[in-house]
Amino acid sequence: MPSLQQSIETLQKLVGHPSVSSTSNTAVSNTVSEDLDALGFHVETTTYVDPLGVKKTNLVARRDPAGSGSTEDGGLAYFCHTDVVPADHWTGPGGDPFKSVVHDDRIYGRGSCDMKGSLVAMLSAVAKVPARQQRSPLWIVCTADEEVGFLGAKDLVKNSKEYRNIVGSQPVAIIGEPTRLSVVHAHKGIIGMRITSHGKAAHSSTIDGINANEAMVPLLQQLLEIREQTEQSEQYHDQRFNPPVLSWNFGVSDGCKAVNVTPAKSVAWVSLRPMPQIDGRDLMARVEEKAEALGLRYQVCEGGAPLWIDPDDSCIRDFCALAGSLPKTVCYGTDGGEFNELKHRAVCGPGDIAQAHTSHECLEVEQLSKGIDLYEKAIHFWCVEAARNSPSTG
Repeated sequence: MPSLQQSIETLQKLVGHPSVSSTSNTAVSNTVSEDLDALGFHVETTTYVDPLGVKKTNLVARRDPAGSGSTEDGGLAYFCHTDVVPADHWTGPGGDPFKSVVHDDRIYGRGSCDMKGSLVAMLSAVAKVPARQQRSPLWIVCTADEEVGFLGAKDLVKNSKEYRNIVGSQPVAIIGEPTRLSVVHAHKGIIGMRITSHGKAAHSSTIDGINANEAMVPLLQQLLEIREQTEQSEQYHDQRFNPPVLSWNFGVSDGCKAVNVTPAKSVAWVSLRPMPQIDGRDLMARVEEKAEALGLRYQVCEGGAPLWIDPDDSCIRDFCALAGSLPKTVCYGTDGGEFNELKHRAVCGPGDIAQAHTSHECLEVEQLSKGIDLYEKAIHFWCVEAARNSPSTG
């Protein structure tokens, strides 16, 4: 049974793997796999190559119940990601984002909050519950590329045999993103578009060039009009979220660095955050139609789906009781939106989302400790006292 200090040291070890999404996460996955093996899990490893040719690793670890009266249904599945965002301008204590330090009761380092601290909290909680006490299965799932389009989760859904077993068992699924241990039953998704205009470069003093920005101007006007519509029209509002809008956002760049060159290329981008019943696809269709009329290239940049579990679902009510929390919604996205085959999902983890991606990212020691305690309660509730508390039996 690890002490809090040992849990902190484990987190520092995982932070020490610089698993930025542009690089491989295989090294940190191997370390986690060793820890899971020591805790009695069978670990399935699947790999894929991302669009830049980098090998990525997903893990699905399962620990079966060893006690009498056990069941293959229900149980608990914990989901996290092992990739992190870049840390090129780190300002936190220690000077190195991948050499974690403890300062003022906070654990600093890239990924400490988002979300290796959550994974350590679950590993530490599992160590406190012997397999012989389990009556239902327990899974720990670690994906790659959550920070860049949820690519790992999408590959897991398609290619992991053990994920199929999770779907068949329908456990309670905890997505351990930082929520300060509040229970989140819904979040927005994210999707984007890229529109490209091609012109012809030339010296700006001549008439030989074609300014790629000129064809983009009418499109930009439409993007602004759509943004205003999403802000003003209740048709695109869902008051269960704050803000209740699609967060329509756009920008444009021609990459030009000299005023005496006619820009040969201009690229506009758009992002929006779909909600469970408002996906914004009709607005995207308007942009595509306008782009085609202007002779521009239009491309959809798929992101992640929203998540919605009824706040009256038994898993939400029970989890809120364990956490001492009311169900809430958030406006950021998680891997959880990719696991729509799972009926009982909630987002809950230690740490504050406001710390994620910052130049001084940290996790409070108190949050790590409370996260271990809450996850231990969840394991007992859904894996040890399984027959009574399984959501499939109400």
